[in-house]
Amino acid sequence: MSMPSTKTDAAVLQFEPEFMAVLQHLTEEFVSFNKVLGLKLQSANATTVTARMEMQPHLVGHATYNRIHGGAISAALDAMAGVAVMAAIGAKHMDEPVMKRTERFARLGTIDLRVDYMRPGIGERFLVRAEVLRLGSRVATTRMDFLSEEGEMLAVGMAAYITS
Repeated sequence: MSMPSTKTDAAVLQFEPEFMAVLQHLTEEFVSFNKVLGLKLQSANATTVTARMEMQPHLVGHATYNRIHGGAISAALDAMAGVAVMAAIGAKHMDEPVMKRTERFARLGTIDLRVDYMRPGIGERFLVRAEVLRLGSRVATTRMDFLSEEGEMLAVGMAAYITS
């Protein structure tokens, strides 16, 4: 099976509960630094994933304003773009059993990351969204957003990932 050809196709694709459980485990538990960030997977389809993130004292980058550290923003964007690539790989190989698809994640790694900080990250909760723009045979390209709880754009990113 190939990846869905349109955003509408991607949005209607339903992953099995077992696959979603793997994505959730990888996002929230398996990667220790994601645990430090407090990422909580909210949704995933063939091209886009979203997560919530709570402000925590150890993520503060500017104590006077209780602003989140830019490194925490960058790491959250990178982590969620990686999860989006995993979802895209999973969607591309829906004809395979869940565990076979997840074995394909083993070689995934960031090869380029750019983050633009647009506004101070001040708030109690944040939304992190990542979308796969292209999944090639060796490289995936992604776009990410780091948003306030109210939906205000705080940072954006672009990244490339090796997939094989």
